[in-house]
Amino acid sequence: MAKPTAPVLSGGKALSLSEACFGQERNDALVHEVVKSELSARRQGTSSTKTRGLVAGGRSKPWRQKGTGRARAGSTRAPQWTGGGVVFGPQPRNHTGKVNRKARLKALRTALSAHAGAGSLHAVDGGSFDEPKTSKAAELFAGLQAPVWVVVAPDEVNLAKSVRNLDRVFVANVGELDVADVVMARTLVVSKAALAALEGGESS
Repeated sequence: MAKPTAPVLSGGKALSLSEACFGQERNDALVHEVVKSELSARRQGTSSTKTRGLVAGGRSKPWRQKGTGRARAGSTRAPQWTGGGVVFGPQPRNHTGKVNRKARLKALRTALSAHAGAGSLHAVDGGSFDEPKTSKAAELFAGLQAPVWVVVAPDEVNLAKSVRNLDRVFVANVGELDVADVVMARTLVVSKAALAALEGGESS
Protein backbone atom coordinates (compact mmCIF):
# COMPACT_ATOMS: atom_id res chain seq x y z
CA MET A 1 0.00 0.00 0.00
CA ALA A 2 1.41 3.36 -1.04
CA LYS A 3 2.22 5.93 1.61
CA PRO A 4 -0.62 8.47 1.87
CA THR A 5 0.04 11.95 0.50
CA ALA A 6 -1.87 15.23 0.23
CA PRO A 7 -1.42 17.63 -2.71
CA VAL A 8 -0.92 21.29 -1.78
CA LEU A 9 -3.50 23.62 -3.33
CA SER A 10 -0.96 26.37 -3.97
CA GLY A 11 1.25 23.92 -5.87
CA GLY A 12 4.56 22.31 -5.07
CA LYS A 13 5.48 18.90 -3.74
CA ALA A 14 2.72 16.83 -2.16
CA LEU A 15 2.95 16.39 1.59
CA SER A 16 3.75 12.97 3.00
CA LEU A 17 1.20 11.91 5.62
CA SER A 18 1.45 9.72 8.68
CA GLU A 19 0.17 6.20 8.07
CA ALA A 20 -1.00 5.99 11.69
CA CYS A 21 -3.41 8.87 11.06
CA PHE A 22 -4.15 8.70 7.33
CA GLY A 23 -3.51 5.05 6.50
CA GLN A 24 -6.19 3.28 8.54
CA GLU A 25 -8.36 0.51 7.09
CA ARG A 26 -12.11 0.97 6.70
CA ASN A 27 -14.28 0.39 9.73
CA ASP A 28 -17.80 1.36 8.72
CA ALA A 29 -19.43 0.08 11.91
CA LEU A 30 -17.23 2.20 14.17
CA VAL A 31 -17.58 5.32 12.03
CA HIS A 32 -21.37 4.88 11.94
CA GLU A 33 -21.55 4.53 15.71
CA VAL A 34 -19.53 7.70 16.31
CA VAL A 35 -21.36 9.75 13.66
CA LYS A 36 -24.73 8.69 15.09
CA SER A 37 -23.59 9.75 18.55
CA GLU A 38 -22.34 13.14 17.30
CA LEU A 39 -25.50 13.90 15.37
CA SER A 40 -27.64 12.90 18.36
CA ALA A 41 -25.64 15.24 20.58
CA ARG A 42 -26.48 18.13 18.26
CA ARG A 43 -30.21 17.71 18.90
CA GLN A 44 -31.73 20.37 21.11
CA GLY A 45 -33.90 17.91 23.03
CA THR A 46 -36.43 20.62 23.90
CA SER A 47 -39.59 18.85 22.64
CA SER A 48 -42.17 18.91 25.39
CA THR A 49 -45.82 17.98 25.95
CA LYS A 50 -48.16 18.45 28.90
CA THR A 51 -49.57 15.51 30.82
CA ARG A 52 -53.05 15.61 32.31
CA GLY A 53 -51.54 16.94 35.50
CA LEU A 54 -49.99 19.92 33.76
CA VAL A 55 -52.89 21.05 31.56
CA ALA A 56 -54.85 23.97 33.02
CA GLY A 57 -58.47 23.47 34.06
CA GLY A 58 -60.50 20.34 34.58
CA ARG A 59 -60.49 20.52 38.36
CA SER A 60 -64.16 19.76 38.91
CA LYS A 61 -65.95 16.57 37.90
CA PRO A 62 -67.87 17.37 34.67
CA TRP A 63 -71.04 15.51 35.79
CA ARG A 64 -72.17 13.30 38.62
CA GLN A 65 -70.98 9.71 38.78
CA LYS A 66 -74.33 7.97 38.25
CA GLY A 67 -77.66 8.56 36.65
CA THR A 68 -76.72 10.46 33.50
CA GLY A 69 -76.30 7.46 31.18
CA ARG A 70 -72.92 8.75 30.15
CA ALA A 71 -69.54 7.21 30.85
CA ARG A 72 -67.87 8.05 34.12
CA ALA A 73 -65.61 11.11 33.91
CA GLY A 74 -63.54 12.79 36.57
CA SER A 75 -61.78 15.52 34.60
CA THR A 76 -62.05 17.26 31.25
CA ARG A 77 -58.27 17.14 31.01
CA ALA A 78 -58.06 13.36 30.64
CA PRO A 79 -56.24 12.23 27.46
CA GLN A 80 -59.44 11.21 25.64
CA TRP A 81 -60.86 14.75 25.91
CA THR A 82 -60.16 17.52 23.44
CA GLY A 83 -57.65 19.80 25.10
CA GLY A 84 -56.62 17.07 27.49
CA GLY A 85 -53.16 15.90 28.38
CA VAL A 86 -50.84 13.78 26.24
CA VAL A 87 -49.92 10.24 27.23
CA PHE A 88 -46.23 9.30 26.96
CA GLY A 89 -45.43 12.42 24.93
CA PRO A 90 -41.89 13.73 24.41
CA GLN A 91 -40.22 15.50 27.32
CA PRO A 92 -37.00 17.58 27.42
CA ARG A 93 -34.02 15.24 27.42
CA ASN A 94 -30.35 15.00 26.58
CA HIS A 95 -29.67 12.90 23.48
CA THR A 96 -25.91 12.71 24.00
CA GLY A 97 -24.52 9.19 23.89
CA LYS A 98 -21.21 8.06 25.32
CA VAL A 99 -18.36 7.15 22.98
CA ASN A 100 -14.96 6.21 24.30
CA ARG A 101 -12.21 8.71 23.49
CA LYS A 102 -9.99 6.13 21.79
CA ALA A 103 -12.92 4.85 19.71
CA ARG A 104 -13.75 8.38 18.57
CA LEU A 105 -10.10 9.06 17.66
CA LYS A 106 -9.90 5.85 15.66
CA ALA A 107 -13.14 6.70 13.83
CA LEU A 108 -11.78 10.16 13.01
CA ARG A 109 -8.56 8.71 11.64
CA THR A 110 -10.53 6.13 9.67
CA ALA A 111 -12.61 8.89 8.05
CA LEU A 112 -9.47 10.92 7.31
CA SER A 113 -7.85 7.86 5.78
CA ALA A 114 -10.85 7.40 3.47
CA HIS A 115 -10.33 10.92 2.10
CA ALA A 116 -6.61 10.34 1.71
CA GLY A 117 -7.23 7.09 -0.16
CA ALA A 118 -9.87 8.66 -2.42
CA GLY A 119 -7.69 11.63 -3.32
CA SER A 120 -10.16 14.12 -1.84
CA LEU A 121 -7.76 15.35 0.85
CA HIS A 122 -5.79 18.52 0.11
CA ALA A 123 -3.39 20.66 2.10
CA VAL A 124 -3.19 24.43 2.23
CA ASP A 125 -0.59 26.78 3.66
CA GLY A 126 -2.43 28.91 6.20
CA GLY A 127 0.60 31.13 6.63
CA SER A 128 0.25 32.40 3.06
CA PHE A 129 -2.81 34.42 4.11
CA ASP A 130 -1.38 37.62 5.59
CA GLU A 131 -4.88 39.07 5.70
CA PRO A 132 -8.43 37.81 5.02
CA LYS A 133 -8.80 37.52 1.24
CA THR A 134 -11.89 35.74 -0.06
CA SER A 135 -10.92 36.16 -3.72
CA LYS A 136 -7.59 34.42 -3.10
CA ALA A 137 -9.33 31.54 -1.34
CA ALA A 138 -11.90 31.27 -4.15
CA GLU A 139 -9.10 30.98 -6.69
CA LEU A 140 -7.37 28.25 -4.67
CA PHE A 141 -10.58 26.28 -4.12
CA ALA A 142 -11.80 26.50 -7.71
CA GLY A 143 -12.65 23.06 -9.05
CA LEU A 144 -13.01 21.34 -5.69
CA GLN A 145 -16.13 19.22 -5.19
CA ALA A 146 -18.54 20.72 -2.68
CA PRO A 147 -19.30 20.57 0.16
CA VAL A 148 -15.77 21.45 1.22
CA TRP A 149 -14.65 21.33 4.85
CA VAL A 150 -11.60 23.40 5.74
CA VAL A 151 -9.74 22.39 8.90
CA VAL A 152 -7.63 25.13 10.44
CA ALA A 153 -5.44 25.62 13.50
CA PRO A 154 -6.76 27.96 16.23
CA ASP A 155 -4.39 30.80 15.28
CA GLU A 156 -5.13 30.70 11.53
CA VAL A 157 -7.78 33.39 11.70
CA ASN A 158 -6.99 34.91 8.30
CA LEU A 159 -7.48 31.59 6.52
CA ALA A 160 -10.74 30.94 8.33
CA LYS A 161 -12.10 34.39 7.47
CA SER A 162 -11.00 34.01 3.84
CA VAL A 163 -13.02 30.85 3.21
CA ARG A 164 -16.08 31.27 5.43
CA ASN A 165 -18.01 33.33 2.84
CA LEU A 166 -17.46 30.87 -0.02
CA ASP A 167 -20.51 28.91 -1.14
CA ARG A 168 -20.77 25.43 0.42
CA VAL A 169 -17.43 25.81 2.18
CA PHE A 170 -17.37 25.22 5.94
CA VAL A 171 -14.64 25.86 8.49
CA ALA A 172 -13.76 23.74 11.51
CA ASN A 173 -11.12 24.18 14.17
CA VAL A 174 -8.84 21.16 14.34
CA GLY A 175 -9.65 20.72 18.02
CA GLU A 176 -13.40 20.69 17.34
CA LEU A 177 -13.47 18.54 14.20
CA ASP A 178 -16.30 16.00 14.23
CA VAL A 179 -16.24 12.67 12.44
CA ALA A 180 -19.64 13.56 10.97
CA ASP A 181 -18.14 16.65 9.31
CA VAL A 182 -15.36 14.59 7.74
CA VAL A 183 -17.83 11.98 6.49
CA MET A 184 -20.21 14.54 4.96
CA ALA A 185 -17.43 16.45 3.18
CA ARG A 186 -16.84 15.68 -0.49
CA THR A 187 -13.50 17.46 -0.25
CA LEU A 188 -11.37 17.97 2.83
CA VAL A 189 -8.83 20.80 2.94
CA VAL A 190 -6.48 20.81 5.92
CA SER A 191 -3.93 23.47 6.73
CA LYS A 192 -0.34 22.36 7.29
CA ALA A 193 -0.55 23.35 10.95
CA ALA A 194 -3.78 21.39 11.38
CA LEU A 195 -2.20 18.37 9.69
CA ALA A 196 0.59 18.43 12.25
CA ALA A 197 -1.99 18.61 15.06
CA LEU A 198 -3.99 15.68 13.64
CA GLU A 199 -0.89 13.53 13.26
CA GLY A 200 0.17 14.42 16.77
CA GLY A 201 -3.19 13.39 18.18
CA GLU A 202 -3.96 16.86 19.55
CA SER A 203 -7.49 16.74 18.13
CA SER A 204 -8.43 13.95 20.50
